[in-house]
Amino acid sequence: MKSRKIYNRISVLREERGISRKELAEKIGVNFQTVGYLEREEYNPSLDLAFRICEYFQLPIELIFSTEPLKPLSQELLEQKYRKG
Repeated sequence: MKSRKIYNRISVLREERGISRKELAEKIGVNFQTVGYLEREEYNPSLDLAFRICEYFQLPIELIFSTEPLKPLSQELLEQKYRKG
């Protein structure tokens, strides 16, 4: 069975926090090149790695990873605001 592409916001979150790929890699226990592969969506993370990334950024998994292309966070927040009324 072919695996699905996993989209992510890792680069946006990393840049927002002002950390390098190397720093993130050290925090989540992978090689810095792995972070690059993840950011370019050339590699799907294992479930364990996805959870380590979410724990590091202190965000729920659905805000970082998706099987559908992700909208900009600002657009997603606006849509949530208007859905709530």
